[in-house]
Amino acid sequence: MPRDIVAIALAIVATSATAIAEEARIQFPENYATTFQNYLSLDRVQNPDQIIRLFANDHALSAGSKGSELPYGSVLVGEIYSARKDVDGKVVTSSLGRRIKDKLVAVAVMEKQKGWGDTFPEELKNGDWDFAIFSPDGQRLDKDLNSCRQCHAPLKDSQHVFSIQHLVK
Repeated sequence: MPRDIVAIALAIVATSATAIAEEARIQFPENYATTFQNYLSLDRVQNPDQIIRLFANDHALSAGSKGSELPYGSVLVGEIYSARKDVDGKVVTSSLGRRIKDKLVAVAVMEKQKGWGDTFPEELKNGDWDFAIFSPDGQRLDKDLNSCRQCHAPLKDSQHVFSIQHLVK
């Protein structure tokens, strides 16, 4: 094999390995439901048949309540539920017009650590936040996390967090 092809192949393998390592750097936050605070529950804007419950650890809550920058070590967790559907497959809503949660389908995690944003291209940078998605039992799901990164990247004014106002007391 010519040298250039070998170099390109090695670069692709190294890049793939780095992406996998970056995606695996967030661990499932065991006991988050009892050790983190549930600060918001709502119909999920990005998906018309989901509900999300948001939790934050003490690092995020403490800084957020003061209106400060969320520090390294901040972890936000989103429990993603499917919405209950009727026999025709239409989403069921309450008398308040809110979706009614059904099954927990995934647990999304945002974590902020020093230097975590350094390896991403500009359109995927979220400060030093990164993302992971787990099954309800804590198994890492094989999802394209770049869609999470891309969705949160424009939110520079709110620290890349959609719900930052709800952390402020």
